[in-house]
Amino acid sequence: MEFVIVTGMSGSGKSSAVDVLEDIGYYCIDNMPPELIPTFANICTKSEGKITKVAFVVDIRGGDLFLKLTDTINELKANNLSIKILFLDSSDDVIVRRYKETRRKHPLDEVSYGNIRRAIATEREMLSGVKEYADYYIDTSYTSAIQFKQRIYDIFLEDNSDYMHIDVVSFGFKYGYYGEADLVFDVRCLPNPFYIPELKNKTGLQSEVSEYVLQFDDAKKLLSKLEDLVDFLIPLYKKEGKSQLVIAFGCTGGKHRSVTFAEALSKHLSDENMKIRITHRDIEKK
Repeated sequence: MEFVIVTGMSGSGKSSAVDVLEDIGYYCIDNMPPELIPTFANICTKSEGKITKVAFVVDIRGGDLFLKLTDTINELKANNLSIKILFLDSSDDVIVRRYKETRRKHPLDEVSYGNIRRAIATEREMLSGVKEYADYYIDTSYTSAIQFKQRIYDIFLEDNSDYMHIDVVSFGFKYGYYGEADLVFDVRCLPNPFYIPELKNKTGLQSEVSEYVLQFDDAKKLLSKLEDLVDFLIPLYKKEGKSQLVIAFGCTGGKHRSVTFAEALSKHLSDENMKIRITHRDIEKK
């Protein structure tokens, strides 16, 4: 049996996550009171294999019942059930924009007297304890629907118990910070191919750009030191039971230097038989 609890900020994409989980075979229940989860889990374990994967959406719509979620998680783990917590988040500005676009009321609208930012701040405080339990954390602020779906696929389509998922991402600071990263490396300190006319409209996926970026001694030393650092950190993360590691490289526009370094580190990790997924968030932006 596999149990997944989907929680996080209102407006961060929990409904979309459940849609994807349902597509890949999870029995999904929305707005489940935490105290009922152990009872339902017990029913599932007696279903003789009819239900093998279950996802619950638990959030502040449950009111005071939501406050029992951490107790429920501890109870499930004490009963040796396979339980994973997926926590979804977004920046305050993105959540505000999404609520304005949908014209829906925030679940805490009444207690915050209609002030959406006050509601968001209250919700963040209520979720702070649950966030610490998260096995997977996704910031959907700057993630497209396709990228979000692929992230869910990568996490839940395979057995994660024997290895760590490592996501290597390139992004451009001008398009927003990559908030879900565990490690962020800013490579704007290196010469920018953007100012080379013949390289300006190319990307780090092309050899002319990557060779330009990595021709400098500082770039070579930086890459070597980052490889050593990541090689040192990964076993420590694994030892602590972390099953997902997100490493991000940022440059100005997310097309040249960050892409080059993301590709170079991914190759290094792949050569060491790590499970890698690489994403270039802003490479197509103009």
